[in-house]
Amino acid sequence: MGTALVTGATAGLGLEFAWQLATARHHLVLVARDAERLDVVAQRIRVVAGVDVEVLPADLSVREDLDRVAERLAVTGAEDGDGRRPVGLLVNNAGFATGQRFVDGDLAVEERALDVMVRAVLVLSRAAVGQMTQRGRGAILNVGSVAALTAGGTYAAAKAWVRSFTEGLAVELRGTGVTATVVAPGFTHTEFHSRADLDMSRMPEVAWLDASDVVAEALADVRRGVVLSVPSARYKAASALLRVLPRGAVRRVGKYR
Repeated sequence: MGTALVTGATAGLGLEFAWQLATARHHLVLVARDAERLDVVAQRIRVVAGVDVEVLPADLSVREDLDRVAERLAVTGAEDGDGRRPVGLLVNNAGFATGQRFVDGDLAVEERALDVMVRAVLVLSRAAVGQMTQRGRGAILNVGSVAALTAGGTYAAAKAWVRSFTEGLAVELRGTGVTATVVAPGFTHTEFHSRADLDMSRMPEVAWLDASDVVAEALADVRRGVVLSVPSARYKAASALLRVLPRGAVRRVGKYR
């Protein structure tokens, strides 16, 4: 039984990660902006799964909040006087679609997205690998997207960074006992698109994945030490196609908005 820290843990894939890890008997540290919703989720998991759940309300676009989460990840367990367990699995899941065009959208929204999906992943991964490599075990799971292979605006660009960063981190971590995995799902049934006011009604049902399947496959790949996890055969095929298509053709593929 280990301890996992999950960001963006009150909705979508983050909530599913929390539940699947809890049912696998992991203790949890849950991070999200909405403290009230976070408390509700934590209490439900404690009652149903019988594991310890810490809550850490934080807005990862705010540096002071991000630093508090990083400090929690740096705990080794040896010198920590308040009984906090070291985190053995970091799930960098927090993220959102901006729901706007870059050229005429709100720049502050774009900056916040970059802070949450790029800077936070960088800072939290660094905090986690410090104590994990010291202890000789641990794993980092970063939530990317098949969009990383497209020309889908700033969201795709952020996920392309996550993908490249995770692969580079995996190379650095060889031989340490610590692994890095990036999961790259396609369209998944969560609150993600509705929160960004994106109309997905024309997307055929065959394109959609279930959050439970995405999370189960990602966690299985973490256990196997897989670096690039692509849930479902259809998105493995789509990813392979996007990698070999001429970039001009990729740029003609649809985007979020």
